[in-house]
Amino acid sequence: MVQVYCKNTKESKRFPEGTSLVQMLQEFNPNLPYPAVSAKVNNVSQGLKFKVYQNKDVEFIDVREESGKRVYCRSLCFLLYKASQDVLPESKLYMEHPIGHGIFFHLRKADDTDITTEEIWAIKAKMQEMVQKDMPYHRYDVQTDKAIKEFRKSGYIDKVKLLETSGEAYTDYYTLGDTSDYYYGKLVPSTGYLSVWDIRPYKDGIVLLGPSKDDPSKVADFVDQPKTYEMFKEALRWNIIMGLNTVGDVNLAFINGHASELIQIAEALQEKKIVKIAEEIDRRYRSENPLKVVLITGPSSSGKTTFCKRLSIQLKACGLKPISMSTDDYFVNRVDTPKFPDGSYDFDNFDTVDHALMERDIMSLIRGEEVNVPEYNFVTGLREYNGRLLKLEQGSILLIEGIHALNPALTSDIPEESKFRIFINTLTGTNLDDHNAIPTSDNRLLRRIVRDYNKGAFTARESISNWQNVLDAEEKWIYPYQEMADVMFNSAYLIEFAVLKNHAEPILRSVPQNCPEYSESHRLLKFIHYFTPVPDKEIPATSLLREFIGG
Repeated sequence: MVQVYCKNTKESKRFPEGTSLVQMLQEFNPNLPYPAVSAKVNNVSQGLKFKVYQNKDVEFIDVREESGKRVYCRSLCFLLYKASQDVLPESKLYMEHPIGHGIFFHLRKADDTDITTEEIWAIKAKMQEMVQKDMPYHRYDVQTDKAIKEFRKSGYIDKVKLLETSGEAYTDYYTLGDTSDYYYGKLVPSTGYLSVWDIRPYKDGIVLLGPSKDDPSKVADFVDQPKTYEMFKEALRWNIIMGLNTVGDVNLAFINGHASELIQIAEALQEKKIVKIAEEIDRRYRSENPLKVVLITGPSSSGKTTFCKRLSIQLKACGLKPISMSTDDYFVNRVDTPKFPDGSYDFDNFDTVDHALMERDIMSLIRGEEVNVPEYNFVTGLREYNGRLLKLEQGSILLIEGIHALNPALTSDIPEESKFRIFINTLTGTNLDDHNAIPTSDNRLLRRIVRDYNKGAFTARESISNWQNVLDAEEKWIYPYQEMADVMFNSAYLIEFAVLKNHAEPILRSVPQNCPEYSESHRLLKFIHYFTPVPDKEIPATSLLREFIGG
């Protein structure tokens, strides 16, 4: 017998060795508001079919929690893939990127024609049919060489390349009916768990929508994001041109000695984009209605600081004189900072910034007046005036950087023709394989963990603990305005994970197993294990990556 402690109900029960979590769920009856889809066993995410042979702590998870949401979405992706194979035999489905609260897929039919709306509805009907049948997902744990052989025979070369370069002795894969697939995380026990979802046509593909974050009993509302879509497409086009569609492709390029070349190409692509943005700003500055203010924002760890520095250099090369301001310097004194219901400070709230004062100062600068700009002292929590005087002279242009820079309420009195908006995001274009996309937030989280640790600001545990609050604030205060941008800049770096791996692994291993944050550190360690490491010695000092890895 084994003893299992359930964190949900705060009680212990004894079970025969080999009892599954599904069986324990019935015994503990944790009374979650939504059905459990996975569990954390000793703070490691597991599927509900996981069998227990030793004493464990168990916490059952529903789709409100990120690890449960990932399990649910992976299972939906396999359901979509299976249905597409049944409806359109010999077609190929590619998971490309997140978009508008969903995931965008491209489906290539055997005859190379575009998928029709009727075919998408047929796939949806097949998915609904499989959900009603409650078909089981079967998991198999086999030697990696055997899995590679099976995937090669089925034509899954993307998975072959990934597994050949992973270095793992054993690999698990799943089947649904007669269809096999590989996922780097767990799935729900059966299709009957997948009651909330939808698919719809979008552009030249399909968008898969899962449960809403606010109300998981309903399907998430789709938000059309044409500019974000085009930014993803641009990244994918470059990867296709370079033959680097998946992590397996990138790993093989490193193994074959092309790391140095790929670093140079990645830097050149980013610099080319920055030059193009600077030239557009210069053109508008010299137009009939001169541009006065450049507003720059992006989510946490997207590289705003380095981007602003590099943009300033290119603007100077155009003959302009950039002058920088930050919304952070207009923070209200800490005692006046908005708070969460638990009493902690809500530093990402729009009202954390004295936007009325900031807008008055911006307007004064546009009129050609000299302004005494404040500086925020993060140690004392006070806004200070230390004699920093700014004035826009002939050829000067004002750069304003901060998470609220694109919020219309910050610059409502400034004429539209005087503003140029830039949104920086980190949109990973390379996926693990054709059916395993890399979450864009993972890129930024790893950057943040490494930077915070190297600066002595936070431990990995603290960075992980605060990450969900960061994501929630971004959804509320940053992402609603991204499509208002005049231009979007993708700060994702082609070989980024291979470089971050060397820095992140020892930091992530420092997270104790007996704390809740271990679950995320364990997942991230498993994720970056797929990448062939690349030393950072050839990363230029001006690289955006240096903002996070140092040097």
